[in-house]
Amino acid sequence: MRVYCGIDVGASASKLVLLDAERRVVAQAVRRSGVDYAAAAHACVDQALGQAGIARSEIVRSIATGYGRDNVPFADGKMTEIACHGRGAFYHFPQRITVIDIGAQDSKVIHLDDQGRRIGFKMNRKCAAGTGAFLEEIAYRLDLPLSELNALAQRSTRSLTLSSFCTVFAATEILARIRAGDKVEDIVKGAFRSVIRRIEEMDPVDGTVVMTGGVVAYNPFLAVLAEEAFCRPVRVPPDPQFIGAFGAALFAMDSAPGQEHA
Repeated sequence: MRVYCGIDVGASASKLVLLDAERRVVAQAVRRSGVDYAAAAHACVDQALGQAGIARSEIVRSIATGYGRDNVPFADGKMTEIACHGRGAFYHFPQRITVIDIGAQDSKVIHLDDQGRRIGFKMNRKCAAGTGAFLEEIAYRLDLPLSELNALAQRSTRSLTLSSFCTVFAATEILARIRAGDKVEDIVKGAFRSVIRRIEEMDPVDGTVVMTGGVVAYNPFLAVLAEEAFCRPVRVPPDPQFIGAFGAALFAMDSAPGQEHA
């Protein structure tokens, strides 16, 4: 079997996808990136190869993306996160789209035309608000596991607004909300809305909105709130956490020596 590898080494997690010649996913793996990105990359590829039951020699080409893309020893090339998330999202939704990727440490708004060409993008790297780190801080302040946030937000029946977008100030405001007797589920939903509002501030959206990344993978209620905020359809591709790695694998296939793909 000839396979093509895409690996997305993020600040929090590393994700890897193997595609066959028909662009079908044959294996995928995710590991915490930790402090050794190279080790995380090797662990991901070994796990995926084990799932597929194939040898590393059967990987035709590998492309790395993400925050730690320079730290993948076996990569044959690298691409930006913007390019890979756009490519992966457009594969599933081949139309004019705005891709919103909410990651652990940053968020991105990527505009693609109806041919999949990037026509603009914005990134938020200066503040944790609007990212997974913001929700981690909220969970910490509420003494909740991250895995419980989505279900809590869905149970909320009240629209509560957190006035502070800054993560530090929002944490202080949450303590005040608890003291005032506000329900935990309403506070969590307010935090989710705060994430969406920060995305709204970054850049206007066009066409169909596609949300990718680990944050929406584990908190799908964010897509519901985004539909309300943007007043337009919001789509989430299969395995949204792996879309960057999937896009990188598509680039690996396209750039493989002697290969031409439609």
